[in-house]
Amino acid sequence: MAPEPYRIAVPREHVENLKRKLAQAEFPDELEASEWDLGVPLADMKRLIKAWEAWDWRKAEDRLNQQLPQFHTGIKVDRFDELDIHFVWQKSQVKDAIPLLFVHGWPGSFIEVQHILPLLAQAGGPAFHIVAPSLPNYGFSEGVKKRGFAGAQYAEACHKLMLQLGYNEYVTQGGDWGFYITRIIGYLYPQHCKASHINMARGEKPTFSKHPILALQHALTPYSAKTKAGLARTLWFQKEGRGYYREQSTKPQTLAYALNDSPVALLAWIYEKLHDWTDSYPWTEDEIFTWVSIYQFSRAGAGAAHRIYYEVVHTIPGPRSVTREMVQTYIPTVKLGIAYNPKELSVLPKTWCRTLGDVVFESDNDRGGHFFASEKPDLLARDLKTMFGKGGGAFGVVKGKNGYDNNRARL
Repeated sequence: MAPEPYRIAVPREHVENLKRKLAQAEFPDELEASEWDLGVPLADMKRLIKAWEAWDWRKAEDRLNQQLPQFHTGIKVDRFDELDIHFVWQKSQVKDAIPLLFVHGWPGSFIEVQHILPLLAQAGGPAFHIVAPSLPNYGFSEGVKKRGFAGAQYAEACHKLMLQLGYNEYVTQGGDWGFYITRIIGYLYPQHCKASHINMARGEKPTFSKHPILALQHALTPYSAKTKAGLARTLWFQKEGRGYYREQSTKPQTLAYALNDSPVALLAWIYEKLHDWTDSYPWTEDEIFTWVSIYQFSRAGAGAAHRIYYEVVHTIPGPRSVTREMVQTYIPTVKLGIAYNPKELSVLPKTWCRTLGDVVFESDNDRGGHFFASEKPDLLARDLKTMFGKGGGAFGVVKGKNGYDNNRARL
């Protein structure tokens, strides 16, 4: 199946059903002096539900269709049926532009790429062909019907999409699940994936047996105030912010009933993360409702997105599997760039993160959180142009011509 243009067109009955459920919302009470440490405050939910009911999805739908060049195509993943994959594809007019695979996570979607598209299309620095898929089970991509679709399978789907578009060599960018998936791509397909930029790093403290130079640097370098603040942020997340992870990685089906049936539950579940995981980003109501509506109207249902947690956590080591631990170790063949943001969920010392691979670029930012492409698109675009531009650590990693029209790759 060759890629075909795609337009979002949510059926009218789905939009009407959403409004009906919002109009019938029933709210719990809350404790006196409740704040965000207990979850989304009641006043915020009441305000947002009323505003969401009055909000016009069709305007957002039209805007997405006009601003984002969208396509879909069939991708066959080994041992699974062919999946219809939705993706954004902004092709550069520059002959030897760098193919960039942008991979979202949860509770994100393809929409996270929207703010960097115009920035990377601007003159100055390297040019990019940008591909941003809706992962299987997310957005407008098809859902998976069989068990066992874990990290290696998500990576295979993204990799085969790039090959089908003619990009035999490419680079990647990702955070959240995008961190793990792009790392797995580099682990499994190093002859194709030449470099990765990540904005979340899950490194381990270097040891003298595995990384003697980094271990020595770590031992001799006292933690700065910024590093201590980062470790405090990491500890806060581990203690107070991972309740969602326990549920999604153990009983995703139970959670799916609430999120598929109740837009109130879906909004609260996601909005909490938009608040807690950012660096005081001033979300507009239109941004919030567009973001959450992509889950509300997703092809596989709002609850399907959480299956990746269960499948990855329960991955059994073997020839066709890649565990989280495997991609949190050194991958020597893929050049690596890392953005350090103070309000990321994992803010570790640089010596820890450098155990992940051949780090050729780092940016130490004073602002920014988990949704880097949405919060600070200018900084992410700066990172990519610097890392892959002349004088950058990954300059020239992609060689030869790439492009659907002139170099169709075989799967």
